[in-house]
Amino acid sequence: MQRITILGATGSIGVSTLDVLARHPDKYQVLALSAHARVEELAEQCAQFRPARAVVGSADAATRLSALLRARGLDHIQVEHGEAALCSIASSAEVDTVMAAIVGAAGLAPTLAAARAGKKILLANKEALVMSGQLFMDAVHQHGATLLPIDSEHNAIFQSLPQAYARQPGAAGVAKILLTASGGPFLNRAVETLEHVTPDEACKHPNWSMGRKISVDSATMMNKGLEVIEAHWLFGAPASLIEVVIHPQSVIHSMVSYVDGSVIAELGNPDMRTPIANALAFPERIESGVAQLDLTSIGTLQFYKPDFARFPCLALAFESLEAGGTAPALLNAANEVAVQAFLERRIGFRDIDRVIARVMHENAHHAASSIEAVMDCDARARAAAQAIVAGLAR
Repeated sequence: MQRITILGATGSIGVSTLDVLARHPDKYQVLALSAHARVEELAEQCAQFRPARAVVGSADAATRLSALLRARGLDHIQVEHGEAALCSIASSAEVDTVMAAIVGAAGLAPTLAAARAGKKILLANKEALVMSGQLFMDAVHQHGATLLPIDSEHNAIFQSLPQAYARQPGAAGVAKILLTASGGPFLNRAVETLEHVTPDEACKHPNWSMGRKISVDSATMMNKGLEVIEAHWLFGAPASLIEVVIHPQSVIHSMVSYVDGSVIAELGNPDMRTPIANALAFPERIESGVAQLDLTSIGTLQFYKPDFARFPCLALAFESLEAGGTAPALLNAANEVAVQAFLERRIGFRDIDRVIARVMHENAHHAASSIEAVMDCDARARAAAQAIVAGLAR
């Protein structure tokens, strides 16, 4: 019986994780759930899974959640709030596995706490690696944590590598890591019309059901850029060995090319329950609720090189990886601010990459020597991005 904490339980990954867990009550027990502000949804999840602890983002949210749980006769659930509580449920001695699915920089501290506590970490939070890759991987190795990727692309790469892979591409005969990307909703839209994209249009992903922030990241392909940085840290591959391939059908989730000419790929229907189930049960397999892939009904699989003029955010991500240090933290913070401003209709779609480029090129980056240094860089980048957004919004 694996005992599980889910960080970000009301988001799309958290909901999919709970769907898989509900199919296997004999194998998994939910010990703690967290959400930022969606207390009604969290209360419903608590009623179904009966965790011992529930954590929310603020004191007000905790008060509202406590009232909802009392009304359901669930007074035994301990309600807490804030970052310290998140770190506690991620590192608790009672927990075996942590699903790290909090979106954004807010997920960094509890995910790092899980690593330092030697937990099995199912990593869906990109920022732990994008912002502090070396620090996070050092914590994983020093404390004996197990790290399993949840992003469909990284999980596909994980499945396509030898099980004995030790983050040394050359030793394993790896020639290239091929990250597939759908291209999002604007793959075939005229570039000159992207200035007029609305938030609702950007959030209409052709294949995947995701939250609004990650949907916008997919539309700009920043999501893929962040995944390039993640792949570097997860698999020990330099930027020169990582290639992005646009694959609109989202059937091949990623591939590994070997020096002998072989290419090994992981295929499946586009549903996050597949990588979640794979990581939960690894090295075994469990039923996920996802339909079996029928290749004959798909017929054609297409592949294209990405166009950096259409997707400048992807180019900026590669640039930040090459620069190293806290440059990816600058990139990530600026992107979070810019995407939020776009969703709030304060800036245009193509202003997103302009904000990020200015923050990266107008602010110095340094060695990512500590979490404090990373978070200081994050704060400076957010302030700079907010100032740029304010100027664009006038």
